[in-house]
Amino acid sequence: MMLLPPMKKLCLTVLASVTLAWPANAMDSALRTGLLKLDPQTRLEQRCDAEVLDRITHDDHKYKADRVVAYAFATPEMETDAITSPGAAFRSKGQWYRLKFKCRTAPDHMQVLDFRYRIGEEIPEIDWSEYNLYN
Repeated sequence: MMLLPPMKKLCLTVLASVTLAWPANAMDSALRTGLLKLDPQTRLEQRCDAEVLDRITHDDHKYKADRVVAYAFATPEMETDAITSPGAAFRSKGQWYRLKFKCRTAPDHMQVLDFRYRIGEEIPEIDWSEYNLYN
């Protein structure tokens, strides 16, 4: 598990909280400001994570996605402006689900240009600790 410096951890926590309040395609100035404070790779990851949460919640109202772990089952493939995550997981209403997604952003990593995802099976609670998932 990677430890983050306190300020970066705080910024990511605030960013995740703000992200849940606004649709990804209508970023407000607080979210934009938070993203711009991050290094480019972290900004790409956080922008795509925000898109995951927004799309799942808005595309299928049975889910209320509030957390995503892009590396739960496999290491994401990183490109300059894209992430492919074949082994992700997301949490909705206290339950975790498998997820695959691909996200491509503009070079500044502020706008998502292409996004695809597929929701998989529910992950049994007994397996959560093995994959660093929590409620």
